[in-house]
Amino acid sequence: MAWQASCLLRNISRLVLIDDVLLISTPKSGTTWLKALIFATMKRTCYTNSTHPLLTTNPHDCVPFFEFELFKKPPVADVDNLPSPRILGTHIPYSSLPKSILDSGCKIVYLCRDPKDVLISMWYFLAKVRSKELPPLSLEETVDLFSRGIFGFGPFWDHVQGYWKASLECPERIFFITYEEMKRDTFVKVKRMAEFLGQPFSMEEETERVVEEIIELCSFGKLKNLEVNKNGSRNPSFKNDVFFRKGEVGDWRNHLTPQMVERLDQITNEKLPGLF
Repeated sequence: MAWQASCLLRNISRLVLIDDVLLISTPKSGTTWLKALIFATMKRTCYTNSTHPLLTTNPHDCVPFFEFELFKKPPVADVDNLPSPRILGTHIPYSSLPKSILDSGCKIVYLCRDPKDVLISMWYFLAKVRSKELPPLSLEETVDLFSRGIFGFGPFWDHVQGYWKASLECPERIFFITYEEMKRDTFVKVKRMAEFLGQPFSMEEETERVVEEIIELCSFGKLKNLEVNKNGSRNPSFKNDVFFRKGEVGDWRNHLTPQMVERLDQITNEKLPGLF
């Protein structure tokens, strides 16, 4: 783990260029959807509807994670040969980003989600990928761990707060958006992200309904039912179907007790007032 952490930060610090795009989120916040939307938007002139990589490739393979694919173990990936502009993903907190990234001028799109839905999504995800040698985590245990900040890549609220504050200070560099906003008005948000990334949709593209085609290609129902995502596997531990459960807003209502909701909302109101 020590090698992995030092190698990760060392290599990230040397690779990010001004025209790179970083897609950042906490785990289980809609990362798969964001990757698909941004990849399809930025590569929209490269493929036809019938040859699009998203039809046969999981979004996480189209937009690789620093920490899971590129630099997880030696030898490190040859990222210099990735086509420009490179689209890369990470769950790394803002406070842990190397200074070279902050100084590079690259664009960052940050996606977050209601922590109650994040928690439920993570609970189901862990039930699928957790070692069978370990006892299952109860929902009560999961709520307690999450509330105490024991969560992948650090406490959820601190992670979101770091990028939220940075986006207010540097809106030209960091595009901050919530999953709920994306679900509520996907068309408008996709257009706004394209503009932020310097690839706005032309009037001709809008007339030809290119935005709608991208949204349909990247829709939850479309991606979930593709063969690669139903039966494919990225490695022995992760089948692709673990990334597709419901994709809904507010599913926490079907699981959390009033006491759990009160505990989580109290932390959210203290750390992220007015965000959700």
